[in-house]
Amino acid sequence: MSSNKSTLSIILPAKNESAAIGATVAGIIALLPDAEVIVVNDGSTDNTLEVATAAGARVVSHPYSKGNGAAIKTGARAATGEIIVFMDADGQHDPADIPRLLARLDEGHDMVVGARQKGSQASVGRGIANKFYNRLATYMTGHTIEDLTSGFRAVRASKFREFLYLLPNGFSYPTTSTMAFFRAGYSVAYEPIHAAQRIGQSHIRLLHDGMRFLLIIFKIGTLYSPLKLFAPIAALLFGMATLWYGYTFTSIGRFTNMSALLYTGSVMIFLMGLISEQITALMYKDGD
Repeated sequence: MSSNKSTLSIILPAKNESAAIGATVAGIIALLPDAEVIVVNDGSTDNTLEVATAAGARVVSHPYSKGNGAAIKTGARAATGEIIVFMDADGQHDPADIPRLLARLDEGHDMVVGARQKGSQASVGRGIANKFYNRLATYMTGHTIEDLTSGFRAVRASKFREFLYLLPNGFSYPTTSTMAFFRAGYSVAYEPIHAAQRIGQSHIRLLHDGMRFLLIIFKIGTLYSPLKLFAPIAALLFGMATLWYGYTFTSIGRFTNMSALLYTGSVMIFLMGLISEQITALMYKDGD
Protein backbone atom coordinates (compact mmCIF):
# COMPACT_ATOMS: atom_id res chain seq x y z
CA MET A 1 0.00 0.00 0.00
CA SER A 2 1.53 3.29 -1.05
CA SER A 3 1.63 6.10 1.50
CA ASN A 4 0.74 8.84 -0.99
CA LYS A 5 -0.43 12.24 0.17
CA SER A 6 -4.14 11.68 -0.53
CA THR A 7 -4.22 8.87 2.04
CA LEU A 8 -2.26 10.77 4.71
CA SER A 9 -3.53 12.26 7.96
CA ILE A 10 -1.22 14.23 10.26
CA ILE A 11 -2.32 14.55 13.89
CA LEU A 12 -1.00 17.10 16.34
CA PRO A 13 -2.21 16.94 19.97
CA ALA A 14 -2.07 20.47 21.36
CA LYS A 15 -2.65 22.05 24.76
CA ASN A 16 -1.87 25.75 25.04
CA GLU A 17 0.48 25.66 22.03
CA SER A 18 -0.59 28.94 20.41
CA ALA A 19 3.05 30.09 20.21
CA ALA A 20 4.09 27.23 17.93
CA ILE A 21 1.00 25.63 16.40
CA GLY A 22 0.55 28.17 13.58
CA ALA A 23 4.05 27.79 12.18
CA THR A 24 3.95 24.01 12.62
CA VAL A 25 0.69 23.63 10.70
CA ALA A 26 1.81 26.06 8.00
CA GLY A 27 5.04 24.12 7.54
CA ILE A 28 3.17 20.83 7.14
CA ILE A 29 0.69 22.25 4.63
CA ALA A 30 3.46 23.88 2.59
CA LEU A 31 5.27 20.54 2.36
CA LEU A 32 2.23 18.24 2.01
CA PRO A 33 -0.67 20.34 0.70
CA ASP A 34 -2.91 17.31 0.08
CA ALA A 35 -2.51 15.84 3.55
CA GLU A 36 -5.27 16.03 6.15
CA VAL A 37 -3.93 18.04 9.10
CA ILE A 38 -5.83 17.53 12.36
CA VAL A 39 -5.08 19.50 15.50
CA VAL A 40 -6.63 18.01 18.63
CA ASN A 41 -7.17 20.94 20.96
CA ASP A 42 -6.96 19.35 24.40
CA GLY A 43 -8.86 21.89 26.47
CA SER A 44 -6.50 24.79 25.75
CA THR A 45 -7.06 28.00 27.68
CA ASP A 46 -5.20 30.16 25.15
CA ASN A 47 -6.05 30.78 21.49
CA THR A 48 -4.61 27.51 20.16
CA LEU A 49 -7.92 26.75 18.42
CA GLU A 50 -8.05 30.07 16.55
CA VAL A 51 -4.38 29.99 15.52
CA ALA A 52 -4.58 26.39 14.27
CA THR A 53 -7.78 27.07 12.34
CA ALA A 54 -6.31 30.19 10.73
CA ALA A 55 -3.25 28.18 9.68
CA GLY A 56 -5.46 25.74 7.79
CA ALA A 57 -5.82 22.79 10.15
CA ARG A 58 -8.97 20.88 10.93
CA VAL A 59 -9.44 21.32 14.68
CA VAL A 60 -11.14 18.82 16.97
CA SER A 61 -11.57 20.18 20.49
CA HIS A 62 -11.93 18.53 23.89
CA PRO A 63 -14.22 20.47 26.26
CA TYR A 64 -11.54 20.04 28.95
CA SER A 65 -8.03 18.64 29.12
CA LYS A 66 -8.10 14.84 28.93
CA GLY A 67 -4.40 14.18 28.41
CA ASN A 68 -1.96 13.69 25.55
CA GLY A 69 -2.92 10.06 25.03
CA ALA A 70 -6.62 10.92 24.91
CA ALA A 71 -5.87 13.55 22.26
CA ILE A 72 -4.00 10.93 20.23
CA LYS A 73 -6.99 8.59 20.40
CA THR A 74 -9.39 11.36 19.38
CA GLY A 75 -7.19 12.22 16.42
CA ALA A 76 -6.87 8.59 15.34
CA ARG A 77 -10.66 8.19 15.38
CA ALA A 78 -11.18 11.40 13.42
CA ALA A 79 -8.50 10.70 10.77
CA THR A 80 -9.63 9.60 7.32
CA GLY A 81 -6.22 8.70 5.89
CA GLU A 82 -4.85 5.18 5.57
CA ILE A 83 -1.56 6.44 6.98
CA ILE A 84 -1.35 8.54 10.16
CA VAL A 85 1.60 10.65 11.23
CA PHE A 86 1.68 11.76 14.87
CA MET A 87 3.90 14.69 15.80
CA ASP A 88 4.21 17.30 18.53
CA ALA A 89 2.68 20.73 18.08
CA ASP A 90 5.41 22.56 20.00
CA GLY A 91 7.94 22.93 17.20
CA GLN A 92 10.23 20.06 18.24
CA HIS A 93 9.48 17.95 15.17
CA ASP A 94 10.43 19.10 11.68
CA PRO A 95 7.73 18.49 9.01
CA ALA A 96 10.59 17.98 6.52
CA ASP A 97 11.25 14.62 8.21
CA ILE A 98 7.77 13.29 7.37
CA PRO A 99 8.65 12.10 3.82
CA ARG A 100 11.54 10.05 5.21
CA LEU A 101 9.20 8.31 7.67
CA LEU A 102 6.71 7.63 4.87
CA ALA A 103 9.45 6.24 2.64
CA ARG A 104 10.39 3.71 5.34
CA LEU A 105 6.71 2.83 5.74
CA ASP A 106 6.57 2.08 2.01
CA GLU A 107 9.32 -0.49 2.51
CA GLY A 108 6.72 -2.69 4.19
CA HIS A 109 6.81 -1.54 7.81
CA ASP A 110 3.68 -0.98 9.89
CA MET A 111 5.14 1.73 12.13
CA VAL A 112 8.13 4.02 11.65
CA VAL A 113 9.36 5.97 14.66
CA GLY A 114 11.46 9.13 14.48
CA ALA A 115 14.44 8.22 16.66
CA ARG A 116 15.90 11.30 18.34
CA GLN A 117 19.66 11.53 17.94
CA LYS A 118 22.27 12.81 20.38
CA GLY A 119 21.61 16.41 21.39
CA SER A 120 17.84 16.14 20.93
CA GLN A 121 16.91 15.38 24.56
CA ALA A 122 15.33 18.17 26.59
CA SER A 123 17.51 17.42 29.63
CA VAL A 124 20.30 15.13 30.78
CA GLY A 125 17.97 13.36 33.21
CA ARG A 126 15.36 12.64 30.58
CA GLY A 127 18.05 11.43 28.18
CA ILE A 128 19.35 8.94 30.77
CA ALA A 129 15.81 7.74 31.49
CA ASN A 130 15.09 7.21 27.80
CA LYS A 131 18.30 5.21 27.33
CA PHE A 132 17.24 2.97 30.21
CA TYR A 133 13.77 2.48 28.70
CA ASN A 134 15.29 1.65 25.31
CA ARG A 135 17.59 -1.00 26.78
CA LEU A 136 14.83 -2.55 28.89
CA ALA A 137 12.42 -2.64 25.94
CA THR A 138 15.14 -4.14 23.73
CA TYR A 139 15.63 -6.91 26.29
CA MET A 140 11.90 -7.54 26.57
CA THR A 141 11.21 -7.70 22.83
CA GLY A 142 14.45 -9.12 21.51
CA HIS A 143 14.52 -6.29 18.93
CA THR A 144 16.70 -3.18 18.98
CA ILE A 145 14.56 -0.24 20.10
CA GLU A 146 16.24 3.07 19.38
CA ASP A 147 13.67 5.46 20.84
CA LEU A 148 10.79 4.05 22.86
CA THR A 149 9.21 7.34 23.91
CA SER A 150 9.37 9.41 20.71
CA GLY A 151 6.02 10.98 19.82
CA PHE A 152 6.96 11.46 16.15
CA ARG A 153 5.82 8.39 14.23
CA ALA A 154 4.05 7.20 11.10
CA VAL A 155 1.67 4.24 11.33
CA ARG A 156 -0.85 2.33 9.29
CA ALA A 157 -4.16 3.61 10.61
CA SER A 158 -6.02 0.28 10.62
CA LYS A 159 -3.32 -1.39 12.70
CA PHE A 160 -2.93 1.51 15.12
CA ARG A 161 -6.67 1.56 15.83
CA GLU A 162 -6.49 -2.07 16.94
CA PHE A 163 -4.75 -0.89 20.10
CA LEU A 164 -6.67 2.27 21.00
CA TYR A 165 -8.23 0.50 23.98
CA LEU A 166 -4.73 -0.13 25.38
CA LEU A 167 -3.49 3.45 25.12
CA PRO A 168 -3.42 5.50 28.33
CA ASN A 169 -4.85 9.01 28.42
CA GLY A 170 -1.57 10.40 29.73
CA PHE A 171 1.87 10.84 28.16
CA SER A 172 3.00 7.23 27.69
CA TYR A 173 1.10 6.40 24.49
CA PRO A 174 4.39 6.00 22.50
CA THR A 175 5.60 3.29 24.89
CA THR A 176 2.29 1.44 24.81
CA SER A 177 1.84 1.58 21.04
CA THR A 178 5.41 0.47 20.32
CA MET A 179 5.23 -2.54 22.64
CA ALA A 180 1.77 -3.43 21.32
CA PHE A 181 3.01 -3.45 17.71
CA PHE A 182 5.94 -5.70 18.62
CA ARG A 183 3.68 -8.01 20.64
CA ALA A 184 1.27 -8.34 17.70
CA GLY A 185 4.11 -9.23 15.33
CA TYR A 186 3.89 -6.02 13.29
CA SER A 187 6.99 -4.50 11.72
CA VAL A 188 8.51 -1.47 13.47
CA ALA A 189 11.38 0.59 12.05
CA TYR A 190 13.34 3.65 13.21
CA GLU A 191 14.41 6.70 11.24
CA PRO A 192 16.98 9.13 12.72
CA ILE A 193 15.67 12.65 13.41
CA HIS A 194 16.78 15.69 15.33
CA ALA A 195 14.27 17.17 17.77
CA ALA A 196 14.58 20.93 18.22
CA GLN A 197 14.04 22.87 21.43
CA ARG A 198 10.32 23.18 22.09
CA ILE A 199 8.55 26.52 21.80
CA GLY A 200 6.74 27.47 24.97
CA GLN A 201 6.64 25.73 28.35
CA SER A 202 6.74 21.95 28.71
CA HIS A 203 3.70 20.25 30.25
CA ILE A 204 5.91 17.59 31.83
CA ARG A 205 6.85 18.27 35.45
CA LEU A 206 9.84 16.22 36.57
CA LEU A 207 8.83 15.62 40.21
CA HIS A 208 5.13 15.25 39.48
CA ASP A 209 5.74 12.80 36.63
CA GLY A 210 8.56 10.85 38.30
CA MET A 211 6.22 8.05 39.36
CA ARG A 212 4.75 7.97 35.86
CA PHE A 213 8.19 7.24 34.39
CA LEU A 214 8.68 4.42 36.91
CA LEU A 215 5.33 2.97 35.92
CA ILE A 216 6.45 3.03 32.28
CA ILE A 217 9.16 0.53 33.21
CA PHE A 218 6.56 -1.96 34.47
CA LYS A 219 4.27 -1.20 31.56
CA ILE A 220 7.06 -2.16 29.16
CA GLY A 221 7.14 -5.61 30.73
CA THR A 222 3.43 -6.18 31.17
CA LEU A 223 2.63 -5.08 27.62
CA TYR A 224 5.02 -7.55 26.02
CA SER A 225 6.13 -10.51 28.12
CA PRO A 226 5.56 -10.13 31.87
CA LEU A 227 7.42 -13.34 32.67
CA LYS A 228 10.62 -11.79 31.30
CA LEU A 229 10.28 -9.13 33.97
CA PHE A 230 9.03 -11.27 36.86
CA ALA A 231 11.19 -14.38 36.34
CA PRO A 232 14.59 -12.69 36.98
CA ILE A 233 13.21 -11.11 40.18
CA ALA A 234 11.86 -14.48 41.30
CA ALA A 235 15.19 -16.13 40.52
CA LEU A 236 17.05 -13.46 42.51
CA LEU A 237 14.86 -14.02 45.57
CA PHE A 238 15.22 -17.80 45.21
CA GLY A 239 18.99 -17.44 45.07
CA MET A 240 19.03 -15.17 48.12
CA ALA A 241 16.84 -17.66 50.02
CA THR A 242 19.18 -20.52 49.16
CA LEU A 243 22.28 -18.58 50.17
CA TRP A 244 20.70 -17.52 53.46
CA TYR A 245 19.54 -21.05 54.16
CA GLY A 246 23.05 -22.36 53.46
CA TYR A 247 24.49 -19.79 55.88
CA THR A 248 22.01 -20.45 58.69
CA PHE A 249 22.22 -24.24 58.28
CA THR A 250 26.00 -24.26 58.56
CA SER A 251 26.13 -21.71 61.39
CA ILE A 252 23.16 -22.61 63.60
CA GLY A 253 21.72 -25.70 61.92
CA ARG A 254 18.31 -24.14 61.29
CA PHE A 255 15.93 -23.24 58.47
CA THR A 256 14.90 -19.68 59.39
CA ASN A 257 11.78 -17.63 58.79
CA MET A 258 13.77 -15.32 56.50
CA SER A 259 14.57 -18.21 54.17
CA ALA A 260 10.93 -19.27 54.17
CA LEU A 261 9.85 -15.70 53.40
CA LEU A 262 12.30 -15.37 50.50
CA TYR A 263 11.35 -18.76 49.03
CA THR A 264 7.65 -17.92 49.32
CA GLY A 265 8.17 -14.51 47.75
CA SER A 266 10.08 -15.99 44.81
CA VAL A 267 7.33 -18.53 44.11
CA MET A 268 4.59 -15.89 44.39
CA ILE A 269 6.37 -13.47 42.04
CA PHE A 270 6.97 -16.26 39.50
CA LEU A 271 3.29 -17.24 39.62
CA MET A 272 2.27 -13.59 39.22
CA GLY A 273 4.41 -13.41 36.10
CA LEU A 274 2.88 -16.62 34.78
CA ILE A 275 -0.66 -15.35 35.31
CA SER A 276 0.22 -11.96 33.81
CA GLU A 277 1.63 -13.76 30.76
CA GLN A 278 -1.73 -15.45 30.18
CA ILE A 279 -3.62 -12.17 30.66
CA THR A 280 -1.31 -10.42 28.21
CA ALA A 281 -1.98 -13.15 25.64
CA LEU A 282 -5.72 -12.55 26.02
CA MET A 283 -5.22 -8.79 25.57
CA TYR A 284 -3.76 -9.37 22.13
CA LYS A 285 -6.21 -12.05 21.06
CA ASP A 286 -7.30 -11.45 17.46
CA GLY A 287 -10.86 -10.25 17.62
CA ASP A 288 -11.38 -11.09 13.94
